[in-house]
Amino acid sequence: MKINLTHSVEQDKYTDYLSYAYDIQDTSKSNVVIEAKLEGLPKKFNIGVVYGGSGSGKTTILKNYFKIGIAKANFDNKKSLISNFDWLEPDEAARLLSSMGLASIPTWLRPYNTLSNGEQYRAQLAYVIGRAQPNEIILIDEFTSVVDRNVAKAMSNAMQKYLKRHNKTVVLASCHYDIIEWLEPDWIYSPQNGRLEIAPSRRRETIKLEIFRSRYEAWSIFKSTHYMTENLNKSAHSFIINWKDSPVGFVAILPLVSGAVRNSFRISRIVVLPDYQGLGIGGKIVDYFGKVYAANGKTMYIKTSNPALWGYLQKNWLLCSEMTPEQAKKQNIKLLEKGETMLFRESLTKSFKYTGSFSEITQTDLNVIQFNAEAWKDVAQNQISIFEDET
Repeated sequence: MKINLTHSVEQDKYTDYLSYAYDIQDTSKSNVVIEAKLEGLPKKFNIGVVYGGSGSGKTTILKNYFKIGIAKANFDNKKSLISNFDWLEPDEAARLLSSMGLASIPTWLRPYNTLSNGEQYRAQLAYVIGRAQPNEIILIDEFTSVVDRNVAKAMSNAMQKYLKRHNKTVVLASCHYDIIEWLEPDWIYSPQNGRLEIAPSRRRETIKLEIFRSRYEAWSIFKSTHYMTENLNKSAHSFIINWKDSPVGFVAILPLVSGAVRNSFRISRIVVLPDYQGLGIGGKIVDYFGKVYAANGKTMYIKTSNPALWGYLQKNWLLCSEMTPEQAKKQNIKLLEKGETMLFRESLTKSFKYTGSFSEITQTDLNVIQFNAEAWKDVAQNQISIFEDET
């Protein structure tokens, strides 16, 4: 299919100058021909990508070949972000946002116009994809053009999982090639060379995380994005997780003080910064600490109200208990009567215990939690790789 874009051009001294100076025969018309060799597209697909540099015809192909408009989102800045998804029930809206890699509850409670570029872009994706009807093709232009490249990868990974899980269809136009392996598209097309690739295979980059023991003050980077509270017990063992020299996550661990289980600890804080959600970093970090503590003869627990984490924890963690909002409210009434100030969170919470394997853990890994002075004297670090099994 050839797309011809012809427009009449009003003549003036500027067009006359160009005609004379550069020997252009006819400046009265503008004619652009763009090749859209998409006849071999699969009848059913989840993700298609039209990629190329600026001016290569990506947007033109989206509009003219698929003959539908570019999807747009409309947000009411007087409402919280999650309240804009009012065609869904609250729990469905929460799952949709989490599936797009926007799993920060404080972010859900803020108006759209107060979010970062990366958060706004994820919110837009969630809106247009969530609104789409079955068998509807969603067109998205300038995909990831306004966000950091690591953020773009995280967004791409989160989105492709949702699209395939819910069998929705999207065609993206992008000038960036670094997202292809994270999108895992069914087809890609380059207008510049006229080549259509079906089910292209790309080796995904392995994410290497660095884990640093940190001081209490490091919590200040992450506290505003934690869904429960900005408070942190100063006796907690704290860790920062870096990716490519940038902080992306934080973990705090405390002893389990119930006395019911010896040598037991709990993850009291796990935070992944919003721009890096959607890569599975949070789940991998939780698993890693569960393994390391298990290898050291300890038992690790975690209690969370985060729906995005519940499903992941089912792999290597045993569900120990649940507390409904109603149960928490009753417990808080009793605690208040006793004069207690530490109350239960009145939301659905689930407690898990790590029961997975730890055979791959080495002494280098154990240095992370044993605080070996020799290992840490030069601000030592431990590295873990994720997605190795998916490349």
